[in-house]
Formats: sequence, C-alpha cells, structure tokens
Amino acid sequence: MPTERFTFPGHDGQNLSARLDLPEGPHLATALFAHCFTCSKDIPAARRIAGRLSSMGIAVLRFDFTGLGHSEGEFENTNFTTNVQDLAAASAELTKRNMAPSLLIGHSLGGAAVLKAASELDNIHAVVTIGAPFDPEHVTHNFAHALPQIMRDGVAEVSLGGRPFRISNDFLQDVAKGKLTSAISTLNAALLVLHGPRDATVSIDNASEIFLAAKHPKSFITLDNADHLLSNAEDAEYAADVIATWAKRYISLRRPAPPIGTPEGVLRVSEADPKGFLQDVQSGPHHLLADEPEAYGGTNKGLTPYGLLSAGLGACTSMTIRMYARRKGWPLTSVSVDVTHDKVHGQDAGSETKTKIDSFTRAITLTGDLDDAQRQRLLEIADRCPVHQTLERSNHIITKLA
Repeated sequence: MPTERFTFPGHDGQNLSARLDLPEGPHLATALFAHCFTCSKDIPAARRIAGRLSSMGIAVLRFDFTGLGHSEGEFENTNFTTNVQDLAAASAELTKRNMAPSLLIGHSLGGAAVLKAASELDNIHAVVTIGAPFDPEHVTHNFAHALPQIMRDGVAEVSLGGRPFRISNDFLQDVAKGKLTSAISTLNAALLVLHGPRDATVSIDNASEIFLAAKHPKSFITLDNADHLLSNAEDAEYAADVIATWAKRYISLRRPAPPIGTPEGVLRVSEADPKGFLQDVQSGPHHLLADEPEAYGGTNKGLTPYGLLSAGLGACTSMTIRMYARRKGWPLTSVSVDVTHDKVHGQDAGSETKTKIDSFTRAITLTGDLDDAQRQRLLEIADRCPVHQTLERSNHIITKLA
C-alpha cells in the first residue's frame, strides 16, 4: 500500500509524526487510528489494521502522540486531555487535505481517547475500540507502585514495557477527571467494541461497561485468546478483518463510475501478506480473500485462484438457469452446481495436441416440479452461461506495467 509520511502541529504546536496509508485504488473514506498508552503508530496491530482497511479503499492516518515515537514534545507534559486534543489536530490536518475522517479506531487508552474525541469531531460515523478501558484512570495500575512518589514529588520515572517514562501528577489529576460515561452515552456514531477475554492489562469488564453505556447501533466482539497488544499476527488479522467488514455498514464506500469499456469496473488484487500468498480482492464494494492451502505455503484464508475460477463458472451457470426458468415461469425452486476442475491430456478430450488442457465438470441439481423436457432444456441452457462460453473460447490476455 502507498504510504505518505509527514508531520503536523499537535495540541501545543509541536510536530507530530504521522503515517498515512493510502489505497492503491480509489480513496473512498478515511480512518484515524489512536495507538495505545506509551506505544507508537508503528505497532504490528496498527499496521495490519491499516493494511486491511486500505485494501478496501479506506485511507488510515496513524500518528505518534506528543512525546512518543518520532513526535516532538515531552511525554511528561502530556495527559489524556492532550491526547484527545492531538486527535482533533490530526482530524483537522486530514480535513485540510479533503480527507476528513469518518471512522475512529483506538487501541487501549487510545480507545478511550477516540470515545472522548468522537463527540467533538464532525462527520464521525463509526468508532472502534480495541482493549479500551472504561475509565482512563485505569491506566495508572501500570505504575501503581510509583503513585505515592508522583503525588509527593510531582513527577517520577517509571518503567513501562522496558522503557523509562516520566509521569507527572498533572497526568494523574487529568485521568481522574476523564470519565467517559457521558461521552459514550451521547455518542452519535455506531460503536464496535473489541476485547480479549484474557486481556491481563485491561480486563474485559471494561468492554462490558463501555458497551452497556452506549446506545445502539453497537456491536461487541471478543478476541478469544488475544493479548492486550494483539501481538499474535492471527489475532491482529482477525481484528482487522472484523473492523473492515463491520465498517462497511456505517461509512459510505461509494466508488466512482467504472471506466468506459469496463462495465463492471476494475477488479484489483493486491498482496496482503508478502511472506505468504494471501491476496485482497476488491471489486467495486465487494471484498474477498484469495490464498493457497497451508501445504503450499499459504494460510488457507480464501479460495485458491483456481477455486475462484470454478466459483465464477458455477455462479454464472446457476444464474443463467435461474434467469431462463424465471422467464418461462417454470416451477424451479432451487439450483445448485458442483464444479470440479482437473487437468487432462489433450488426446483424452479428442484433441490432436498432446498437451494438457483444463477440464471443468459441472454436476447440476435442479429442484422443483419439472418434467423431463424442462430439465433437459435447462441443462442445455447451462451451456449458454457467459463464463462457460468465455472459458471455451480462445482468450487474449494483455499484460503491461501500470
């Protein structure tokens, strides 16, 4: 996916480091991602979610909050309120680029921040939280041992994730005031709550409280055995797939008219996993996955290329039969088509050539009060399926560099 890196001024004018992941095709919508407490925009879960959404035509802006990652400023001088203000600054930057966000995604404390920010931003139609606390003050349990020193001295250095951070008393006072009940109950957007039942950092009780405080439309999906950071690639991919599928219901993904001469538009296939064979297939508003079996180095998350070819033949056959029976008014109640694909030697198919050719076998089941003549006619009509005719003809494929 194409990526643009840039900086923009945060809540106090310090430059924040941002990464905008762009679709390879038409840009249909924009999402804004808020990372977890003391994390950065580049954590694996954020990358995977951004990749899946961009394959659907949704651009994703990830940025480092003030004092974190590659952003300027001192973390010691930030708090929950400044995080929300940084989100507003990020939204303003996107709006300047004519890419105002309609989807907010927040991980952990970033999830609490997007809940707070949603009511302050225009045109937000959907909000997603991942492992988010119901109360921002929950984050203080990560450095509970240092709380007395922070309150006594005004600031203390703590170790979080093996890295030193200076936490101020202002931070403690700010998160103590950051109650979310009102923001959640008045949320004017669809809400998706994702949380792992075994999250040892933020218990799933927090997800329940967020869900119960929100009004419909809302959805709650558990992440099974996922840890707080979604460090397992499969957990992050699952979360990404859920968000991508759910978001289509609440944000507009209207695509431009197809180019002249291509009535169905351009089908785009883009690599989702450079270490395997997983592919994102996008055709208009429709998204699916293509893959290879695990035995061949894939992850078996989608149909194989030959499986997709067989699916096209089977679907076209069933549709063609249905159209004819409907036009004739025949009592056909259902159609199913079993397709098998094989390679056979040319001479086995009556050909003069010795090379192998592709053989597709269709077993068609017709249900309904049809007589023998009607069944035979529908079997003949199956051969009029456009995909059938395309496969039987000699085809010309033009390949060029884009």
